[in-house]
Amino acid sequence: MPLLEIVQVGDPVLRAVARAVTQEELARPELLSLIDDMRETMRAAPGVGLAAPQIGIGLKLAVIEDPASVSAEDRASREREPVPFHVIVNPTLTVEESEPARFYEGCLSLSGFAAEVARARAVRVDALDEHGRPITIRARGWYARILQHEIDHLNGTLYIDRMDTRTFRRVD
Repeated sequence: MPLLEIVQVGDPVLRAVARAVTQEELARPELLSLIDDMRETMRAAPGVGLAAPQIGIGLKLAVIEDPASVSAEDRASREREPVPFHVIVNPTLTVEESEPARFYEGCLSLSGFAAEVARARAVRVDALDEHGRPITIRARGWYARILQHEIDHLNGTLYIDRMDTRTFRRVD
């Protein structure tokens, strides 16, 4: 499977609102092939999520997987648990617990930088899976952060739009 190019800040696709994926598109084998390529690209980057706009495609589609390969201390402080690979299509996000959690965040489309971002601690996401079946995800902690970050991409928003500007820094 070929690795896809991850577009960087400045590409207009990252600032556009993506369009919904149709049922007809979900039935096409090309979409499953795209999802496979997105999964491999996300893993190789490495990242924990990749939205279609990040590879130059303006569709409401994202792949997510978090092996949570961090220390037990980091897992506890960030409320971070492993998340198996899955796909969200045409998601809508509802905040369930608005108390903000503040952590540093990076992005594959803004390589080499990070900043502190306040995100809702718990969310519900209603979406379709890659086969067009409705799914509901309830997430807390780091998983909620990943979902908010990827859904922001589908709406033309980047973490730098939400960051505490005084915390923006290079990560090298």
